[in-house]
Amino acid sequence: MTSLPLKSTLKKPHQAGFGRYLVLAALIIAVLIVLLPFAIVVINAFKTPTDYASNGPLSWPSEWSIDGIVAFWQRVDYSQKLLNSLLISASVAVIGVLLSLLNAFALGIGRIKGRVWLLILFMVANTLPQESLVYPLYYLSKEFDLYNTRFVVILIFSVIQSAFGTYLLSSVFSTFPKEMLEAAMLDGCNKLQLLFKIIVPVSRPTLSVLFTFFFIWTWNEFFLPLILLISNDRQTVPIAVGVLQGQRNMEATLSSASALLGILPCFIFFLIFQRTLTKGIAAGSVK
Repeated sequence: MTSLPLKSTLKKPHQAGFGRYLVLAALIIAVLIVLLPFAIVVINAFKTPTDYASNGPLSWPSEWSIDGIVAFWQRVDYSQKLLNSLLISASVAVIGVLLSLLNAFALGIGRIKGRVWLLILFMVANTLPQESLVYPLYYLSKEFDLYNTRFVVILIFSVIQSAFGTYLLSSVFSTFPKEMLEAAMLDGCNKLQLLFKIIVPVSRPTLSVLFTFFFIWTWNEFFLPLILLISNDRQTVPIAVGVLQGQRNMEATLSSASALLGILPCFIFFLIFQRTLTKGIAAGSVK
């Protein structure tokens, strides 16, 4: 039997380098395609209506103007909407992570009876559309005198987000080494100490990922806050953007300014926590 020459089984260095450059070029093109709509929004947000009408949406601004941003800010009272969105999103992220942590500790570490059925229940809860929840949530909030309050939105989304968090953390906690947990119990740790001194420090990257996702998901919510928050001073940024565009005939520059202010805070939050998010995902892949 003859063996193939070694040269034929190995890729030449220049071939491997060309492949890497090709992948890099494809990724750069994909990033540019993704960023193109955002760039168009930014450019048009700083145009004047006359400039937009004369040169179109793809031209560079002949004169940079913040009139559209100022007009949108004042028209919808953007400061109050921004405060509402930050308060609701941050509260949901903290409470949702805490609920997910406690639920997953009981299911993944405590191994309570019927844990499989409970996990199935949490998984099914993630698949329910919000349209099917709006009527019972509306009447319950009316019944308990919570309608048109930020608290009811925080409560509802904390439970909704924790359903996903519980399912994810339960699978992570179920892989914890039993020897580590038994050694901690022998050293005198009670269940709360076991949770907050052993499990939480080890699971901090995963918890950080959940916090980031919960914040962004809640920030982008539109349907349920639109139904449950009818007062103008309690509405969130996505509602302000959507309602204003639906009720009034806005020019394109004002519409671009509203879109920019709608996504910019969430984008800044993602940039701040992107390193934490990357570390969490990397830690999960290593495990």
